[in-house]
Amino acid sequence: MKNTALITGASSGIGLELARIHASKGDNLVIVARNKQKLDELKSELESKYGVSVLTIGIDLSVPDAPKEVYAITKAARIRIDYLINNAGFGNFSLYADSDWEINKNMIHVNILAVSQFIRLYLPEMIERKNGKILNLASSAAFMPGPLLSVYYATKAYVLSLSQGVNSEISKSGVTMTALCPGPTDTGFAVAADAVDSRVFKKIKMATPRSVAEYGYHAMMKGKPVALDNPMVKTAVFIFRFIPRSWIPILVRWGFSKVN
Repeated sequence: MKNTALITGASSGIGLELARIHASKGDNLVIVARNKQKLDELKSELESKYGVSVLTIGIDLSVPDAPKEVYAITKAARIRIDYLINNAGFGNFSLYADSDWEINKNMIHVNILAVSQFIRLYLPEMIERKNGKILNLASSAAFMPGPLLSVYYATKAYVLSLSQGVNSEISKSGVTMTALCPGPTDTGFAVAADAVDSRVFKKIKMATPRSVAEYGYHAMMKGKPVALDNPMVKTAVFIFRFIPRSWIPILVRWGFSKVN
């Protein structure tokens, strides 16, 4: 019997590659994003190449209760979700005092509320079946405060904490939850966040969406609680444990300062 994965933010970047990887296993998909045209193009690609079934749902996850609408669509279509992949998310580069509140609010809706609601909607069914996997896209940002991207960093800390907490709760259920915490990745995030001129994105070699997706999908299938794809990120996270917490925002802000 084919497994079906629901992937949010599947129209580009890591989500797009996760969809391709899942389809390559011969399994079906429900793909969700704002851009319905891109989703439909991906549907045509995957169905013709792999012979799988793909349902596309064009929806803005910054709208309250959008996950409930997605859930209703999958229930009406009698689609069982075996793997839930919460990939959708975005950031915004600015001083918090100068930031646009609507952008911050939408970021919190997408990065926190939508993730939380999707889990709450689909997890009970997985527990009842004693089978299922959930992958949440956190970030290496989850391990530290992030001046100039303060809201984004805070949302990813939430995703990591929620993932680890719930994974402990369901440890004997047959269901696993994985937090994927990639470092800088060439997904267009820097452009969308207006951080393309920062030291981090100019000086550090970024991972490809494909390599992060492959690592994350493998970690999800193994049921790994936390997955850091980059050895340099693993080292940094380890070292930060021994650095006074008051120093970390200074180091992060230096990394995100703009360079010529």
